[in-house]
Amino acid sequence: MDMKNVKAIVTGGASGLGGATARHITESGGKVAIFDLNEEKGRALAEELGGGAAFFFKTDVASEEDVQENVRAAKEAMGGLNAAVNCAGIGTPGKLLGRKGPLALDRFEQVIRINLTGTFNVIRLAADAMTENEPGEDGERGVIINTASVAAFEGQIGQVAYSASKGGVAAMTLPIARELAGYGIRVMTIAPGLINTPMFDGLPDAARESLEQMMPFPKRLGRPEEYARLVESIVTNRMLNGEVIRLDGAIRMQPK
Repeated sequence: MDMKNVKAIVTGGASGLGGATARHITESGGKVAIFDLNEEKGRALAEELGGGAAFFFKTDVASEEDVQENVRAAKEAMGGLNAAVNCAGIGTPGKLLGRKGPLALDRFEQVIRINLTGTFNVIRLAADAMTENEPGEDGERGVIINTASVAAFEGQIGQVAYSASKGGVAAMTLPIARELAGYGIRVMTIAPGLINTPMFDGLPDAARESLEQMMPFPKRLGRPEEYARLVESIVTNRMLNGEVIRLDGAIRMQPK
C-alpha cells in the first residue's frame, strides 16, 4: 500500500507513538482519524495536521459503542478506511503483593480492558469495515498494526498487569492474521522498548541517563518518529504479516 493512499485510524493518536504516527501519515500524503480520550490535544493535533487530512474523534477504545460509531464516522470523513494503528494504552504499575496487600483486582482489570480488550475491539470493528474495500494489488484490502511491548517478553517486577496485557496483544497477532488473510487484511504488531514518550517527561536527568546506559545500541531512548517509520515499512511491504517486531535497540529488560 502506498502511504499517500493510506486512510488510517490511529488510537492514542493525540500524543506519543500515536501522535508521531498520525503526523507521519499525513506528511506522507495520507489521511488519519485520531482516536483519543484527550479532546484538547486530539483536536489541536488534527487542526495542526490539516482539516482535510486529519480528523479527531473522542474515543474510549474499550467501548463497543464509541468504536462502532467512530469507525463509521472516520470512514465517512476520510472517504474510506484501509489501515488501523493501535497505540492507545496505559502502563499503571503495581506489584502483585505490595505494601498495602495484593494488587487490587480492578487495577489489573483496567489495564487489561484498555490495552488488550481495547486493541481487540478496534481490530474487530476496523477489520469489518475493511472487508468492504475493493481489493488492491495481491488482493490487499487493509492492514492493522498493534502495539505490544518488550514487557510482553521480559516483564519487570511491578509490570504484571502491563505485561499480561501486552503479552495478549502479541499472542493474538498470528491467529488474527491467519483469519483475516482470507479478506486480504494483514495484521502486525510492534513491540517497542524504551521510547521517549510523555511518560518519561518527569524523569530526572540522572534517571534518564541510567535508562540510556541500559541500551546496547544506540545508547539513547528510542524516538516516536522511529516507531512511525516502522509503521510505514509495514504498510508498504505486503510480505510483513502475522509477526511481532521488536523496536528496542537490542535491550533485554532485567527483573527490576
